[in-house]
Amino acid sequence: MNKKSTTKTCRAAQAKKDVVKRIAELGKKYTIIGIVDMTNLPASSLASMKRKLRDSVEIVMTRKTLTELGIKKIKLDKEKEILEKLKGMPAILFTKENPFKLYKIIKQSKTPAAAKPGDKAPYDLIVPAGPTPFTPGPIISEFAQLGIKAGVENGKIAVKADAIVAKEGAVISDKLASMLQKLGIEPMEVGLDLHTVYEAGTIYPKSVLDVDEKQFMENLNTALSEGFNLAIEMVHLTKYTAETLITKATREARNVGIEANIMSPELVADILSKAQTIATNVAKDVKIETQ
Repeated sequence: MNKKSTTKTCRAAQAKKDVVKRIAELGKKYTIIGIVDMTNLPASSLASMKRKLRDSVEIVMTRKTLTELGIKKIKLDKEKEILEKLKGMPAILFTKENPFKLYKIIKQSKTPAAAKPGDKAPYDLIVPAGPTPFTPGPIISEFAQLGIKAGVENGKIAVKADAIVAKEGAVISDKLASMLQKLGIEPMEVGLDLHTVYEAGTIYPKSVLDVDEKQFMENLNTALSEGFNLAIEMVHLTKYTAETLITKATREARNVGIEANIMSPELVADILSKAQTIATNVAKDVKIETQ
């Protein structure tokens, strides 16, 4: 081996050591570690996302073996489980952001993209009813082959009814991918796939991190309402229920007093009104004329 080759090899070895060292240092500096899969992520999209995340997230991308060595040097509580999550083309994120906020940031940074043959439908793909920019021609048969009912309206091809062209999880064919692109339908998302976040011994999977905030708030408000109603029913006195319980107790005591004809100053008017109502009804029943 000549001197030039030896120097190049030494530099490569040092670069690998530096990457491993950097991962270890960042792992001790930051409290949150995220694992993303960059499989099929275009370089342009990666560059864009790095710009968006640079103020709050540090990203390390390197060979999987070097990533594993770096993580081992951090000495995490659940090292084995974390290493098992390094799949596809993994990259490591280091941040001090809340895990759920981190996931939201990553999710919002994704952009829509056209489907490619072989992709799996992320949800039921629907071609909506309505006009298309296509003039009558062979494309009508392409619609038919995909189960899309189409016809000619005002000189253009129009889809007659909404058509589900792929169920969630189905593999997208060449013909379907081509048609979706022609229609401008972009069902895929391009971005970092954050599937695991580690924080202080806890591992959060994607299923936990992906919170529907609107649904969460609705569920929270429902739980608060039901909890409050239960506390009132149980007569559980707290600073939050005191006013309602006192109002309820006052109302119920008043009703008992009126029902029992307890002649207190507060109830006299109601008892006399009740008596008048009863007398009037009795008079009607026996047909007694009253003035």
